[in-house]
Amino acid sequence: MGEKPFALLVVDDSRSTAAKLVQSLTPEGFVLRVVPPAPEVPGLASEVDLVILCLGPETPADLSLVRRFMDVEAPGRGAPVLVVAPQEARATRLEVLRLGMEVVAEPWDTEELRARIHRCFSNHHTLSTLAAQVMELQHLSVLDGLTQLHNHRYFQERLREEFRRAQRYDDALCLILLDLDFFKDVNDRYGHPVGDTVLVEVARILQQSVRETDIVARYGGEEFAVLLPRTHLAGAITVAERVWKGVASQPMGEGGALRMTASLGVSGFPHRTVLTPEQLLLTADEALYRAKREGRNRVCLHSPIPLHSASRGWESKRVDEK
Repeated sequence: MGEKPFALLVVDDSRSTAAKLVQSLTPEGFVLRVVPPAPEVPGLASEVDLVILCLGPETPADLSLVRRFMDVEAPGRGAPVLVVAPQEARATRLEVLRLGMEVVAEPWDTEELRARIHRCFSNHHTLSTLAAQVMELQHLSVLDGLTQLHNHRYFQERLREEFRRAQRYDDALCLILLDLDFFKDVNDRYGHPVGDTVLVEVARILQQSVRETDIVARYGGEEFAVLLPRTHLAGAITVAERVWKGVASQPMGEGGALRMTASLGVSGFPHRTVLTPEQLLLTADEALYRAKREGRNRVCLHSPIPLHSASRGWESKRVDEK
């Protein structure tokens, strides 16, 4: 089976140039679709491999149609654009070049026209590939390589963004910090590869315990963070308990021989002592360390409890409590 032919969209008002293009390009195996200029035409760029935009001698100096095609020409969004302009319209052709598009003067040499079309394909492919690589690098730059959760840097950025949003819209925002109990003993006794499998399993439990809109990150080492936008403390405690019980009930390590527990600290905004993202993080950290001091394997809420909390009287709870 042969390769699918390239589809070209020819935008031409007079149709005379389009007819000559059909004659020149049909032998190349291109499939041409001819349409007149219209506001909706740039939207067709995603359906073809190349747009040939034919400009007449009366083309407005602002090249508004050319610029509308530029809005959809970003790599991966639309097709590249080749402009055909009259030989005498030198200023127009120069402006098209300044805008970064390929241009051919009419009357054209057929071989030159075909060469420029293939150069459009090649350049567009290169740009699309680079754009995909940049997106992949951006994606990898915010992920922890082991757990595939968001990394510390990304978490800090989202913490600031979500706190500003919560302040602006007078919305709730909660933070959970989790630390695995006696994790160093796992590494010392079973080795770091086993410790890594435990971290991956905990990451899976975290991801399964939250909404898609929540932000889960590996905060560092065996510590994890969960940012819960538009969530009050009662909801955050529910999530924390779900994670905490999930960790304790999940056999881990080779053959499921390991049983892990976790200590969690929960903090929330609005609260009279939480006025900045740094304070939200600090109060969650304080709650986490209180859970550690009180014997580990528990969830602690930062103190004092907010007046707004639906969980008034809730301080800490062990996983083995009924």
